[in-house]
Amino acid sequence: MIVVSEEVRGALGDGRPVVALESTLIAHGLPFPQNLETAQDLEAAVRAAGAVPATIAVLEGQARVGLDAPALERLARPGVGVAKAAAADLAALAVQHRDAATTVSATCALAARVGIKLFATGGIGGVHQGDPSDVSSDLYTLARTPIAVVSSGAKAILDLRRTLETLETFGVLVIGYKTDEFPAFYSRHSGLPIEHRMYRPVDVAQSLLIRFGLRQGGVLIANPVPAEAEIPTEQIREWIDVSHADAERVGVRGKDLTPFLLARLAGLSGGLTVAANRALALSNAQLAAQIASALALEMTTSVHPRLEEQEP
Repeated sequence: MIVVSEEVRGALGDGRPVVALESTLIAHGLPFPQNLETAQDLEAAVRAAGAVPATIAVLEGQARVGLDAPALERLARPGVGVAKAAAADLAALAVQHRDAATTVSATCALAARVGIKLFATGGIGGVHQGDPSDVSSDLYTLARTPIAVVSSGAKAILDLRRTLETLETFGVLVIGYKTDEFPAFYSRHSGLPIEHRMYRPVDVAQSLLIRFGLRQGGVLIANPVPAEAEIPTEQIREWIDVSHADAERVGVRGKDLTPFLLARLAGLSGGLTVAANRALALSNAQLAAQIASALALEMTTSVHPRLEEQEP
């Protein structure tokens, strides 16, 4: 059911670092051609930091881990009918032989299934504003999947306080990378404290080695947007309020809501949110590759005792 590219398969077999990349940013997160350029830049950033990129998508119903250039362009081209796939959608998409871009939840599930431990994205899903019962499947999947996701917090259009509380409830370890605040996606500060802060990729890697050795679930590594691309909190909040009002007026809900809001924000900001999105995604890809490289080294040199299998 899962086709792994030769390059990614070879890296995993050799114990070399691999970083998963999602494809929703390509098909639904940015306009063409910025989406294709960003996908190419993300893979280049991972390579420059010493790891192998594994962009993940579904093509004609088949999950692909590691895409070639024509596949990236196929996802990026507008009007080709690429679905948006959460983890729960994968089986149905396989039967229907459809193309789909993978969200955080689907990318986590597929990456972990083939043994990838690091995944870089822009921002995870979470609890939607005004409806605490509307919780992204990203959080459920991350809680039970042994993978580390590097992101700039959760998407700014969400209820960040409830999202952070839900992560804690689900038992997801949240590590702030050089920050003690949960990033607000386009902004570096949210006022929401994070208990665990680390400053070096090797420290994060050691934490992952222990956590995965304990057979615990996922980790969220919160990496703030680069300072030069940050949008002030007050300004982005004003644009988000307008975008939510527009979505409510036209009745946009469900999976269509996030792409609608992101497109509206791009228009209201004159492209500033697109630039910030690209900057933070590149920063996260670079950090994920650094952590993946440190983790690969730790796995070959670690003196931590392995946990033995116990009879039930």
